[in-house]
Amino acid sequence: MHKTLTAALLLAVAQPAFAGSLTLQPTDMTEWKAVYGQVEAKDTVPARARIGGVITELAVTEGDVVKAGQKIAVVRDDKIDFQLAAYDAQLKALETQLANAQSELARGMTLVGKGITTQQQLDQLKTSVDVFGSQIAALQAQRSVSVEQQKEGDVLAPASGRVLQVPVTRGAVIMGGEPVATIGGGGFFLRLAIPERHAASLKQGASIHISAGGKQETGKLVKIYPEITNGRVAADVEVSTLNSDFVNARVLVEIPVATRKALLVPQAAVTTRSGIDFVTVEEDGKPVERAVILGETLEDGNAPMVEVLTGLKAGDAVVTPK
Repeated sequence: MHKTLTAALLLAVAQPAFAGSLTLQPTDMTEWKAVYGQVEAKDTVPARARIGGVITELAVTEGDVVKAGQKIAVVRDDKIDFQLAAYDAQLKALETQLANAQSELARGMTLVGKGITTQQQLDQLKTSVDVFGSQIAALQAQRSVSVEQQKEGDVLAPASGRVLQVPVTRGAVIMGGEPVATIGGGGFFLRLAIPERHAASLKQGASIHISAGGKQETGKLVKIYPEITNGRVAADVEVSTLNSDFVNARVLVEIPVATRKALLVPQAAVTTRSGIDFVTVEEDGKPVERAVILGETLEDGNAPMVEVLTGLKAGDAVVTPK
């Protein structure tokens, strides 16, 4: 009799106090597909050398942050220095000839007034002055071109962002148009490669679950590319707090691919004994426990809900505890 009383007391303690009931109705449940995304820059722009020559200065390395227009390297072509020296020598000679021609012209104008020389000789002196002046102007223009080419040896960052690659070193010979560095700018996003069987279920603007660095983040599917490559669809996801320390880093992402009907009960309504899960339902006004097999748990506001795979059906009145 003592054992019977003890068992009854234990059973009374194990039974929760019930507050009401919940009629089960099928609920739309989103199915998620786990894929990996890569952190990529929105704009990947090479900073190219505009002239050929030797890299005499290299001011950046991988990982540096640069601003648009910042000088990141200097390419020097010694031939331009020789051209400038040649132009300077020619200009000096022409300026000397121009000064001599101007002196001859001034002397000729004096002699014409005295009747010693003719007007024709004076016109020839004026022409010589004009010719030398024109030659100097043309040579100065050519020199300006060489000066501008020398300025083009400064390699400037084409956009603000992070330096992703620097494929050259100081002292290397480079041709005009070759990249000195690659800049990733415009922000960063996740590039996904999704199996094509899920292409029809992808919706632009859908919310995406992201697991990065042990943290759960939420992103937005902003672009779906129409071309399928190697059986996969490319898509871009924007994340406001994306860690961009490592470009091309792989991040686990869950995307919504389908919806299905599911029966959800409050997690608090589930009890577990001997490794078996039970849910109490009302039958003929009495609480009856049913063994169930549970699926995944969902957060529904403040009350976690759990999916019931088997053991219950739509219309069952689940008893909910206080």
